[in-house]
Formats: sequence, C-alpha cells, structure tokens
Amino acid sequence: MDTLPSTPPPAVEEPAYRVFLDSLDYLAPVDRERIKAAYAFAAKAHAAQKRMSGEPYITHPLAVAGAVVEWRMDADAICAALLHDVLEDTGASKRELADTFGKEVAELVDGLSKLDKMEFASYQEAQAENFRKMLMAMARDLRVVLIKLADRQHNLQTMSAMRADKRARIARETLEIYAPIALRLGLNKLYRELQDLCFRLIYPHRAEVLAKALKAARGNRSELLTRILDGIEGKLESAGLRAEVFGREKSLYSIFRKMKDKQLSFSQVLDIYGFRVVVDNVPTCYLALGALHSLYKPVPGKFKDYIAIPKANGYQSLHTTLIGPYGTPVEVQIRTREMHNVAQEGVAAHWLYKDSEESGADLQVKTHKWLQSLLEMQGSDSAEFFENVKIDLFPDEVYVFTPKGKIMAMPRGATVVDFAYAVHTDVGHHCSAARINHELAPLRSELKNGDLVEIITSPQASPNPVWLTYIKTGRARSKIRHFLRTMQNEESARLGERLLRQELLSLGVVPISIPSDAWEQLVKSGGQKSIEEVYTEIGLGKRLPSVVARRLLARENLSPEKPGNMTLAIHGTEGMAIQLAKCCQPIPGDPIIGSIKKGSGLVIHTHDCPAIRKSRSAEPQKWIDVEWEPEDGKLFDIRIKVEVKNTRGVLGQVAAAIAEAGSNIEYVSMDADPERLFTLLRFTIQVAHRNHLAAVMRGMRHIPEVTRIARERGGEA
Repeated sequence: MDTLPSTPPPAVEEPAYRVFLDSLDYLAPVDRERIKAAYAFAAKAHAAQKRMSGEPYITHPLAVAGAVVEWRMDADAICAALLHDVLEDTGASKRELADTFGKEVAELVDGLSKLDKMEFASYQEAQAENFRKMLMAMARDLRVVLIKLADRQHNLQTMSAMRADKRARIARETLEIYAPIALRLGLNKLYRELQDLCFRLIYPHRAEVLAKALKAARGNRSELLTRILDGIEGKLESAGLRAEVFGREKSLYSIFRKMKDKQLSFSQVLDIYGFRVVVDNVPTCYLALGALHSLYKPVPGKFKDYIAIPKANGYQSLHTTLIGPYGTPVEVQIRTREMHNVAQEGVAAHWLYKDSEESGADLQVKTHKWLQSLLEMQGSDSAEFFENVKIDLFPDEVYVFTPKGKIMAMPRGATVVDFAYAVHTDVGHHCSAARINHELAPLRSELKNGDLVEIITSPQASPNPVWLTYIKTGRARSKIRHFLRTMQNEESARLGERLLRQELLSLGVVPISIPSDAWEQLVKSGGQKSIEEVYTEIGLGKRLPSVVARRLLARENLSPEKPGNMTLAIHGTEGMAIQLAKCCQPIPGDPIIGSIKKGSGLVIHTHDCPAIRKSRSAEPQKWIDVEWEPEDGKLFDIRIKVEVKNTRGVLGQVAAAIAEAGSNIEYVSMDADPERLFTLLRFTIQVAHRNHLAAVMRGMRHIPEVTRIARERGGEA
C-alpha cells in the first residue's frame, strides 16, 4: 500500500465532522489517520457536487460513516463508508483506491457501487443485477451490506427535495428488499426505523394521522401502563430476581400493518400492552417467566421459547401473553442483556458488544450459512435470483426435526420437498416420499412446528416440474430449475443430433463422411463452444436442422443429392425434448407430424389436429415428418367423451368396462342435459396405442345405456 495522502483540514470544518472524529476514540491512532485521509479524499472527489437539498455532497458519506461508527466497526469499513460513492459519481478508479487505502477498502467500495456501465433492458433488470452484485459482495464480506443499509437509511431520512413518485419508488424498494435483509441479519432496531421512514414517504397523510392518534393514546393509557409495570416489577422483586422492565412501543408501520392485515381498528391494536424484561442470565429468564405466570394468568398456546430454539437471524427471547388487569392482554418478552443486544443490533453486535462474543460467533455462523445458500442460488439469471432471495427474506419460520433430532428452521408453508433440498441437494433430487411423525405423507405436505420429517429417496427419482407449483424456498426452486434446464439441454442435444442426422441423410450425405474440420468451422461460425451446443440449439428449436445441414455441406462443397423421404422415429418417452401436444394427445398408431418450437424442442401433433391447420400452411419449413417406433410398457393420456342414458349405476358400468380393457382412468367429469335424459361423461384415460384405444371403445359399446363414444380433440395448442 502506498503512503497515505496528507490530510488537509476541510475548508470549513463542519461540526458534524468534529463530532465524527470524537467518536473514533475506540480505534488506534494509525487507523484514525487513515479515516481522516479517506474523508479528505472523499471531500476532494465530491467537492463540485451538491445533494438535491443543496447541501454539500460530503455530508452524505459522513452520515453513513457515522452510522457505521455507532456499530463500532473497523477502520476499513469506515473508510469504505466515506468513499462508497466515489467510484460511481467521480473520476476515481478502483486501482487508485487500492493503491491509496488498500485492497480491502477498494473491494468494499466496489461491492457498494452500482453497475452503471452495463446496459440493461429495463429498470427491473438493472435493479435485479445490482441487487445480485451487492449480495455476492455481501457473501464475501458482511460489512458491505451493513454499509449499504446505513447508506439507504440516510437517503430515506433526506429525501424531502426529491419528486414524490421517486420517493415512493425508493421507499417501496426498501420495504421489499433492504428492510427484510436488515431483519434477516437481526438488525431489528434498523429494521423498524427503515419501515417507519418508508411508511412516512409512501403514505405521508396516514403516517401523520396515526402519529397524532398514538401520541393522544399514550396519555390515555399511561395509568393502566404504570399499574401493569409496577405489578411486574413488584412481583419480580418479591421473587428475588433482578431485572429491568420497560414498556415496548409499537412502531407506526407495525400498527398500520396490523390494522390493514387483520382488519382491526386503531384502539384494538393499541389494546395489547407490550413489555420487555431484561435479566442477567438464562436460568433467570425461566424463573421470571414462572413468577409472571403466577402474577397474571397466561393465555394457552401463546408461549414461545426462542431461547431453546433461536430464530434463524439469531433472535432469542421467551414470549408469553398474559391476561392483565380488566382482562387486558399483556405481551411480555423475557431475555438476557446479551440477547437484548443481539435482538437490537443483530450481526452488528459482533462488532458492537465485545462481551457477546459467543452469541456473536453463533450468529455469524448462521448468517454465513444463509449467505452461502445465496451463492448456491446465483447460477440462475438475475431476475430469477432476485425472486428466489425475496422468497427467503420473508421466512416466518416453523421448526422441524430430522430423524437424528437436529432442529431445522423452514419458512412457513414449506413442504417436504423444501425440507429435502434444505438437507442436501442430492436428497432433494432423489426424494420420492416422506414420513412425517412416522406416517407416510405426500411430497406436497406442508410442514408444521415440531414435525419429525424423514425423507425416503430412490435412485430412479428425479425432480418433477410440478414441484415448482408448491415449493416455498428459493434454494429448492433454484436447484429444481437448474436440474430441469440441464436435463432439457441434454435431451435436446440428443434430439438435435437425430434431427441433423436425419436432414443430412435426406440430402444423401452420410454424417460420418463429413471431415472433422468442417464440424469445427460450423461450431466457430455460430459462436458455440462445442458441437453439443449446436445440437442443443437445434433440439430446442433455436436453429433449423435444414439450415445447419446446408451450411455444413456448402462449407465442404458437397452437392446434396435429391432429397429422400426421411422420417424421424420417436417413442414418445424421450423426456422434455419431445412433447406430445395437449390439444390432440397423439398416441402410437396415430398419423403424426412434428413442429420445432423455439425453447420447447419438438412438439408432436396428430395430422388432423385442428389447432395446427393455419401454422402448417403458413410455416411449412417448421414441420417435419415423424413416425412412431414401438416401445412396450408406456401408457399415453387420451381424452374421450361418452354419452349415456341417465340411469342408476351407469358410471360404474362404464368405469368397469374401461378397467376390463386394461386402461386407467386419470380424470372424469359429467355434464347432464337440461331434461336429465342423457349425461355426457368426459374421461382422460391411459392407453398404450391406437389399437388399445379401439379395444376400450369396443368394450363400452356393449353397454346398452351407451349411446355415443368419440375421441375428444381440439383445445389450446
């Protein structure tokens, strides 16, 4: 690292700067000199800039650094807070910062800088990519997000000069992303402050009305509040327990949310009195709980022990609800001083309170695990990653047990599949069933507090796209999508190879006769890395096999012979690369034709499918001849409609005839005519091929009550 620049005194030494310097007394003199140099560098870089309020721009980095100092963070973090906007808004470079203040400070500032140099299709895409960059930097160094949260807090406090719509947009983004991150990191005090600031910016009139009502209510409630407080303090004192007791104020935003979500009036929300009891150690927490339960009757089912089972963000307390004087509900939180520090400041308590090293370390481990899970999710595109992380930021947890007794925190609404992926990716990929509390349960079962969950795996099992409709965690969603994409690419590559081979053979060229350098040229010209990628693009419908084949032959000066009638043979069991159209549901024996659909691969229709008539005539180059290649054991869904006389037991007779013909019923619905003389039964049944379907229909025709049978076609393509 180069010598630090000399630190010229600011032209006008702001009182805020003097206060800031006085607050650095916990740092070594050499660190204080580095911070002064960082201030001088930032002041010079931002000298020509003003904030929208008209203040010098340096007031903003100084305020952010002041918040970081309150958390007692190290010199590198404070320097980064002072310099956090210099890469974005001035001509300074990352190399210059690294040479002057060290690589660590430069990395922190870079993690805090937006990606302004990149082009994005939309504001949402830019926001998602900036968010991804910040979280990746945060996964490497937690100080990045603490500085970012302090930056966002000061921006919200000083937004009066901004346009109302921009104020509201930034406030909504904060409520959606930054406030939940603060909560996830255990920064409860900052979380509440961010929420209240955003509430005042989005709903200024509502916030003003609520603030006045709250001020008036405080006066009206003071007598009862004092009585309950005196009662709690007296009881704890008589039990020989030393404790601090104080009332717990609800924030404006939490009052607003409760009124809105639970449809409560202001007085109903304020009717619940909250108190916090802070004691010396954990055994005293439980003694205090017993004393309070003997003072006021507890409400059954309203006790939570977050000391034995801490929340994912490290929060620990005993929660209980009591029936106080005049039947007033009284919510009490009991915790130690160390727990109180962590509850207020979360991961920042690691820097702030040196006496909480043990819980700080435990919280750091939990935070590190969460950040590592973010790194695992980042393979998806920015918008998808953004959505996955947002899901994980609103946990509202339930606690479940593994068969070995390990406690795992899952988001409320999480299913067996979410749990399987939380255990390990391979367990998720191969889960086939589960036991919840020793009883078999389907994979979509939602988990409840205290459930004992055992996953049953099978080597043949693999992720099902249907799982995406009911899973809750971002980790599970990311892993399943990655698996399905990989599988689709592999299957598409195999299909693309078959399509290109068929095209070459139809042009009278044997693929093996084409020299390897021709294939290499084809790959390079298309910008792919391998021939597998070319096959995948053909299989996904992104490139037409006829175009690829002609380019390959043109490069080799091979004149195609007269095209032959080559037909692609399929089984219908190829997986995601070949799809059977839902509109006509083709089965072996039906005359079929294939359409290469971009992103979906090869979609198979029957020749007479009404949904494809226009497309076949308008885009003939996208259609290829396909035929069935027999394969035993596979069953295909098919829709049939059966009109029957409306007599007792007729549905049972029809169902029995279908079963006797060796077919399964997947779905049935009924439509009766207005006179109720006839009923139209609609079935989805499983058959092996066209002849099997004919046998099923013959079996139903022998039933006297059956008046008409037809295969159902049409619907959406």
